[in-house]
Amino acid sequence: MKIYQSRSFEKKIKKISKREKEILDKQIRKIVDDPSVGEEKKGDLRGIFVHKFKITTTEYLLAYRVIEKNLELIMIGPHENYYRDLKDYLKNR
Repeated sequence: MKIYQSRSFEKKIKKISKREKEILDKQIRKIVDDPSVGEEKKGDLRGIFVHKFKITTTEYLLAYRVIEKNLELIMIGPHENYYRDLKDYLKNR
């Protein structure tokens, strides 16, 4: 399984600390092992899965989708305005 990152995802990852990246890597491994670990969205976001996890005290959401046998990491961030930003990102691709 190949893992692809969107530009939005890459930009956010550059800003987080090494410790937070380690936690994120564990969560990505969980997704690779079982792509259905996240919750599939409905409506405008059909086909997108969102996995929720905590880094220290902040809950993060990680949007991804599986295309054939590849994993695309779309967006990561805290819950505030997350779905609005995700919809905007997907519309402007």
